[in-house]
Amino acid sequence: MDFMPKLIICWGSAYPRDWDYKRFREVADKCGALLLYDMAHISGLVAAQGGPHNPRIGALDVASPGFKAYAKQDRANAVALGNYLMSKGIYNLLSVNLHFFRTSDVYAGNKVEKLCDLCNITVNKNAVFSDCSALAPGGVRIGAPAMTSRGLVEKDFEQIAELLHRAVTVTLNIQKEHGKLLKDFNKGLVNNKDIEELKADVEKFSGSFDMPGFQMSEMKYKD
Repeated sequence: MDFMPKLIICWGSAYPRDWDYKRFREVADKCGALLLYDMAHISGLVAAQGGPHNPRIGALDVASPGFKAYAKQDRANAVALGNYLMSKGIYNLLSVNLHFFRTSDVYAGNKVEKLCDLCNITVNKNAVFSDCSALAPGGVRIGAPAMTSRGLVEKDFEQIAELLHRAVTVTLNIQKEHGKLLKDFNKGLVNNKDIEELKADVEKFSGSFDMPGFQMSEMKYKD
């Protein structure tokens, strides 16, 4: 009781045993302190009361009719996305379901990723066959599950493909104007009207679909 703290924290990053919660409570009550327990590592066990195990949850989920329908729609969306990109004639699609595509410029993958980030599109650069460097690859990886989870179907993924095509087109135009070196390419990203317009279109399109778990129309603050 020499210090009379106002807050006592029960926590340890690498403590292998359970805590003496009763003793912590008694000490906190004795000195009038608040007791805070950092339960980040075990909170799931407390909330779920010890189970079921994650493998069981996953096994039950993938066997459900809803998940089977989701998986079927996910594949259909991926095919629609890939077919639309292929119709543009400048992409070499390397996978139907988990999309890796090469642009017409074999060194533009990292630049496409960077520009897409600025437009709120999530992709990642990815090395594909014949690439010399993973830092400046020609491939881009995209996926369908996240947007399928928001209720999008094939026609919506064709719109996504068009947005991706616009992103690649802007990327190649900037690279042509400013050069292939990343430091030169970055200069063309500043105050770029094409990027601003694409970002606005992406936000308008994606904002029309609800997020899993809640409805945008029911949110108190809709902006």
